[in-house]
Amino acid sequence: MMTPWNKEEMLSHIIDMFHPGCSVNLGIGLPTAILDVLDQRQRLLPDEEPLDIFIQSENGVLGVAGRPTPDTASATLINAGKETISIRAGASFFDSALSFGMIRGGHIDFCILGGMEVDADGSLANWIVPGQKITGMGGAMDLVHGARHVVVVMTHFTKSGDAKLKARCTLPLTGMHCVHTVVTDMGIFVPGDGRFRIKQLAPGVTLADLNIPIDLLVRED
Repeated sequence: MMTPWNKEEMLSHIIDMFHPGCSVNLGIGLPTAILDVLDQRQRLLPDEEPLDIFIQSENGVLGVAGRPTPDTASATLINAGKETISIRAGASFFDSALSFGMIRGGHIDFCILGGMEVDADGSLANWIVPGQKITGMGGAMDLVHGARHVVVVMTHFTKSGDAKLKARCTLPLTGMHCVHTVVTDMGIFVPGDGRFRIKQLAPGVTLADLNIPIDLLVRED
């Protein structure tokens, strides 16, 4: 029986990629829920040492922590998606020039972004659907080429049932040949050289379930 991963399971697989002391940028939307999963882990395993990572927000914060409580939330302490945040000890604040200097200078270890399409060469489309009103690309164009490891997290299928992993992206690109890892509710994939290497599949998922041409897939068993 096929059992796709839920949102928390998808994000947990991404958290497992992090190493102590790494710097992480979380894109708007689903990626920011990594903070909730980290908080949940800490509540369930209070004796476990918290994962020591530094979360950067491109509006000028290094050291974003979990969600604030209603008593501690501040309207002036927000992330790039205008969500209120809390900060860890030792957090720092800076202007956009320094923030994007960090990003463009290759000082961000992991960038986690949502996606609409990723193709077999690692190109990403995640910022606009022609004919629909969307806020814009934001810092994604800089992040996909500045971060050392770009992870895209998204549902595997569109609402119409088409796979978002494609031979070539059909939507306007955010960046070319920039995605290192894709995590969907169906599995973990590494794009490149015209193929998707399958690192792991969700329980019960088969190659046929992925709805991707078989010649685009390479199993790592």
